[in-house]
Amino acid sequence: MELSICPDNPPKIISYDAPTATVYCEGNFGKTDGKTANGLVRFSQVFRVLSVIDSTLEGRDSGEVLDGIDNGIPVHGDLSAAIAHEAVAPDTLIYGMAPSSGTLSTADRGVVLDAISSGMNIVSGLHEYLGDDLEIGSAAQFGCVTIRDIRKPQPSKNMRLFDGCVADVEAIRIAVLGTDCAIGKRTTATLLANALNERGIKTVLVGTGQTGVMQGAKYGIALDAVPPQFCCGELERVIVAASEKEQPDVILIEGQGALSHPAFCTSAFILRGSQPHAVILQHAPKRTHRCDFPNMPMPDPRLEIKLIEAFAKTKVIGVTLNHEGMTNTEVETAIRGFSRNFCLPVTDALLRPAAHLAELVLSAYPQLRPLPRVVAE
Repeated sequence: MELSICPDNPPKIISYDAPTATVYCEGNFGKTDGKTANGLVRFSQVFRVLSVIDSTLEGRDSGEVLDGIDNGIPVHGDLSAAIAHEAVAPDTLIYGMAPSSGTLSTADRGVVLDAISSGMNIVSGLHEYLGDDLEIGSAAQFGCVTIRDIRKPQPSKNMRLFDGCVADVEAIRIAVLGTDCAIGKRTTATLLANALNERGIKTVLVGTGQTGVMQGAKYGIALDAVPPQFCCGELERVIVAASEKEQPDVILIEGQGALSHPAFCTSAFILRGSQPHAVILQHAPKRTHRCDFPNMPMPDPRLEIKLIEAFAKTKVIGVTLNHEGMTNTEVETAIRGFSRNFCLPVTDALLRPAAHLAELVLSAYPQLRPLPRVVAE
């Protein structure tokens, strides 16, 4: 049975006055290394995404590829086709991949240079800073276009150390962590923030990765580009700023990597820096090994829960599923099985109603439930 997203979880459409963009994701759209493109197609507060570039999916609708529902954003085979499809060239080329190397390939470099020569600005979340590249930087200067390197941190002299002031934040802090990288934590956190806000529970999402920042997270930081000494303090800084400026009921913190994953330390920094009251865990039941690590089996989510609760003074209040490789029947079976085995509420953020996602939080914090309306007689 084919899967499609729940009707009440549609992609959000940004204003037609927003800067336009095409997202470059050659050979990776809809896959784990295409998570930046996947996220931007589903949701963006900054750009109006016009198209995706991936020659392996040329002619398809990007929404149909991702979620089984057409969204009107086509997939083109190359940059020239993406430009020719529009009356005016898109304002921006976004590099929509997150390769483990974090660097630009030779072929990709040519696409970036072609986009610059077409008058397009560049947005990149690579660890390799394109603005510092002599050839690309010079081309951008000559073409009077901008390059935005999302992962380029501010000078360390402007960073702050953790001092514990996050404990004074009154909002309920919930981290959305996972059992692997590129498993859907950001998507779940975004949909959960929407679901709570729509119920009158003021919620702010703090982004911790390059995609969240690209999507327009008002409060966010690309945590894996910050020197380790400052990670907890910088995360604490944005959480406190969100609390002071927004006065929210709930602050959601996007997770990165996995606490048990030996290749990443970001989950540890998130747990230390945000001091979350609770955690929601994202897991992909059909994923057999860690992303980009074929010899590293996926962890048992029960052990991940125990590790999180041993590492930090927090509690896991629910589990959300990434349904990759699953049928609808398998998703339903997994939801029932995990819920029974873990004694926790379980849902799929994309396939099940938003009310189920919100209930993960409301069942743990019933004081957040809106008071029932009193009808005058």
